[in-house]
Amino acid sequence: MRWGDLHEGPMIPKASQRSGGQDLATHLLNALDNEYVEVAEVSGAVASDLHGAFAEWEAIASGLTKCRKYLYSLSVNPDLAQGELTRAQYLDYVDRVEKKLGLEGQPRAVVFHIKEGREHCHVVWSRIDYQSEKAIHLAFDRDKLMMVTREFARDHGLTLPDGYGRDPLDDRGRRPESLYEKQQQRATGLSKEERMQMVTHAWKSADSPRAFVRALEEMGYVLATGNRPYVLVDLYGTMNALPKLIDDRQVKTKDIRAFLEKDFPPEQLPTVDEAKALVAQHRKAREEFAKAQDNGRKRDTLLAAQAKRREGVTAEHAGLLEGQRQERAALAAAQLSERQALRAGYLAQARRIKAERIAAKPTGLAAFLGRVTGITLIREKVQRYRDRQRLEAFVARKTELVRAQQGAAHVQRERHRLQAVDGERKLKALAAIEKRELQSLEVKRVREQRIKDRAGHEHMPALTLELKPKGRRASVRKAQNRYKDSLRVPEERQARVEETEQSRPIDLQQSMQDALAAQSPLSKAVDVRDAFSRAADDGKSGDGQGSGDDGAIAEKPISRASRRSERGRGRDDGGRER
Repeated sequence: MRWGDLHEGPMIPKASQRSGGQDLATHLLNALDNEYVEVAEVSGAVASDLHGAFAEWEAIASGLTKCRKYLYSLSVNPDLAQGELTRAQYLDYVDRVEKKLGLEGQPRAVVFHIKEGREHCHVVWSRIDYQSEKAIHLAFDRDKLMMVTREFARDHGLTLPDGYGRDPLDDRGRRPESLYEKQQQRATGLSKEERMQMVTHAWKSADSPRAFVRALEEMGYVLATGNRPYVLVDLYGTMNALPKLIDDRQVKTKDIRAFLEKDFPPEQLPTVDEAKALVAQHRKAREEFAKAQDNGRKRDTLLAAQAKRREGVTAEHAGLLEGQRQERAALAAAQLSERQALRAGYLAQARRIKAERIAAKPTGLAAFLGRVTGITLIREKVQRYRDRQRLEAFVARKTELVRAQQGAAHVQRERHRLQAVDGERKLKALAAIEKRELQSLEVKRVREQRIKDRAGHEHMPALTLELKPKGRRASVRKAQNRYKDSLRVPEERQARVEETEQSRPIDLQQSMQDALAAQSPLSKAVDVRDAFSRAADDGKSGDGQGSGDDGAIAEKPISRASRRSERGRGRDDGGRER
C-alpha cells in the first residue's frame, strides 16, 4: 500500500501512524509521480534532507523507546474548485493540527507536491519525545482532525462535504474505495466499480455454478481459496473476496457459498498463491510481448533526467571530497609549520645562549683563578642544568603541540568521515528515488498497455496463453490440475476418475508443450483448457461431443483405461467440448 495517494474532496485530511521512514522519504521525493516537489521545512534534525532526518528519528525511536510506528504522517488536499490555499493557510492548518494532537515542538518535515495540476501538502512528525523517552500517544486523532478541519474551513470560508465527520457512504450505501482498492486501480486501470459490474453481470446471468465460473474465467478471473472460502484472483494478480464484488445487497455470503460449494468445494480450489502463479503464466507472455514493442522513449527521457540530477549530486560529492583533501593538506602543512617554528625557536635560543657564554668566558688571570678556585666547574654545571631544563621544556611543548595537532587531525577526519557518509547516504537515497521512479514508470506503462488491451471490451482478456511456455513449476502444475479438475469433473464421476487416473501418470508439461509447439509464438491464442485436455488424453484427442448446450464448462476427459472399460459396458462418456 502506497502512502500519500491523493483523494478527491474539499480539504479532506488523510493521516496515519507509520514506520518505514526511508521508504516514505523516497515516496515523497518521487519526481515522476509528481510534477513538482519542494521540501519546504525539515526541523528537529541535524540532516537537512528527508532521508537523513527520518533516519535520525528512527534511531532515536529505537534507542529510547520500543515504538515501531514512530512517525505521524498527514496529507492535506484542498479542493481546487474553491481556490488554492496559500502557504500561510497550509502552515496555519498544520499548526492547528500540531497543537490539537499534542505534537507541538516535535521534529517535523513539510513537503509540497503538485500532481496533475493539484497542489497538496504532506507533513511528517516524529512521535518520540526524547526528554520523556516516550512516544506521544495520539488518542482519537481522527476526531481531532475533523474538529480542526471544521474550524479551519469556518475561519477561511471553505465548504466541506455534507455529513463530514462520519463515515461517508455513496448513493448505494457503500463505503468509498480503500487505499488497497485505489492501488489496484492504479496498477490495473480497472476501478472497483468496473470490477463489480463485471462480476455482478456474470452472477446474474449464470444459471449454474459451472457457467458462473466459466464466465469469470472468460473475464480473466480464477476462483481460489484463501482466508475466505471464495476469492477471485484476476489476470493482473490482484485479489478480491468474491462476495464484495457482487453488487447486490440481497446476495449474502452464505448464499454464494451454498451456490458454489457443491460443484466447487473450497478444498479442491487452488490457494491464492497458486492462483497468482497460474495467472502469472498467462500474463507474462502478453506483457513481455507488449514491452518488446515499446520504443522506450519515456524511459529514455526519465533516465536522461535522472542522469542530469545525479550529475549534480555526484559533482557535489566530488567537490566535497576534493575540499576535504585540500583541508587535510592545509592542516598538515600548518601543523608542520608549527612544529618547525617551535624547533627553530629552541635552536635559535640555544645558539644565542652559546654565543653569550663564549663572549662572557673569562681569560688570562681570571680564567686561571676560576679553575683554581673551582668557580669555572660550578659555572659549567649550572649552565648544563639550565640547558637540560630548556631541553625538557622544549620536549614538553613539542609533545603538547603534537598531541593538540593529533586531536585537531582526528576531529577533522571524523568531520570528513561524517560528511562522506552523508554524501554517500544522499547518493544511496538518490538511487532509491531513481528506482522508485522507474517502478512508477513501469507501473504506468503496464497500466496503459492493459487499458489498451481492453479497448472495446468491458473486462480483462480471457485466461489464454499467447506464447509457448518454456517451463512450469510443480506448484503451478498442482494449481492448474486442481483448478481444471474442479471445473471439468462432475461430482458423480469424481471417485472413478481419480481411481483411473492413478493407473497411469500423465506428463502434463510435455503434453502441453506438444500441444503448443505447432502454434506461432505471437499469432493465434491457445486456450489453456484445450491444452490440458490434450494433456489428459496423452496426446490423442477424443471424438465425443461436449455434453453441455448452455455454455457451461465441459467435463474433464478421462484416461484410456477408463475409456476402454466404458466401451466394454457400451458407454462413451469420453467426449469433450471443443
